Amino acid sequence: MKKHNFSAGPSVLNREVIENTAKAVLDINGSGLSLMEISHRGKDFQAIMDEAVALFKELLGIPEGYQVLFLGGGASLQFCMVPYNILNKKAAYLETGVWAKKALKEAKLFGEVNVVASSADKNFNYIPKGFTIPTDVDYFHITTNNTIYGTEIHEDYNSPVPLVADMSSDIFSRPVDVSKYALIYGGAQKNLGPAGVTFVVVREDILGKVERTIPTMMNYKTHIDEGSMFNTPPCLPIYTCLETLRWLKRLGGVKKMYEMNKAKAAILYNEIDRNSLFVGTAEKDSRSLMNICFVMKDEYKELEEEFQKYASSKGMVGLKGHRSVGGFRASTYNALPAESVQALVDCMKEFENMHKK
Repeated sequence: MKKHNFSAGPSVLNREVIENTAKAVLDINGSGLSLMEISHRGKDFQAIMDEAVALFKELLGIPEGYQVLFLGGGASLQFCMVPYNILNKKAAYLETGVWAKKALKEAKLFGEVNVVASSADKNFNYIPKGFTIPTDVDYFHITTNNTIYGTEIHEDYNSPVPLVADMSSDIFSRPVDVSKYALIYGGAQKNLGPAGVTFVVVREDILGKVERTIPTMMNYKTHIDEGSMFNTPPCLPIYTCLETLRWLKRLGGVKKMYEMNKAKAAILYNEIDRNSLFVGTAEKDSRSLMNICFVMKDEYKELEEEFQKYASSKGMVGLKGHRSVGGFRASTYNALPAESVQALVDCMKEFENMHKK
């Protein structure tokens, strides 16, 4: 039976990307050596790193003055590295979910944190609007996509202070005006590659301004100066990122991917809104293109476990919603084919026909 992988992360990867990575694990460039055993200082891996950085810049349209880094530690380490490097006195954060809360918690270790707006009052089911970004802070931090709650920021804010964004789960899913951001970071395991590598896009002119001493490994300048190779980088995940970037370019780039993502999301959201059994959890103008969350309507709550089992029997994987929301979460990342979304919709229609009152 064909599997349809809706897991929130680690998540679906393009099949060709997986196969090419598997080949490199056995033999990289006809060297007779595995990708996992070659030196990161050798020419084979240096070429991988150089191409990955170049494609990252090309596909996102990154201007001059920015550096692309591939680091370890996940986005969770960036929650700390960001304020370590650029929070001098005070920062502003937009609180839109669990990961935004974790980020601002770390920032409080380094200075004052101003929460400019929060959607906690409605269990983070919307993106706040109408807030004012303060001008007396070192930076403004946002989480562009909230995987647990299925909300997403669909614009690039005009910020009077350096704008920092955690784009772990929607990087490369839509065009981004990188020039509006001072720093973008994220874990790769949603839209870019397997777990184990973290990307950072940083504008160099924001660095070197804090008064504190930064430990060597926590300093962005260290990794810029050493081309992400101050210590041994996560070589295998970086190679898979490169294969993903190659695939994305062949597909037509980020603009083409955005069109495909909007079409996929529309198929599923339309069914959620039509189906008499289900209801979406995120407010419509805040709905994510990457994580589509829905629950059973109140009068059908007792069918939740039954639908989970039914969907599993039809090859749906990773649909269970996060415990803080419940219900179901279909993660429709870049590599998820439209046929998987249609298969889920068909499954929902079949289940509705079985249980209409």
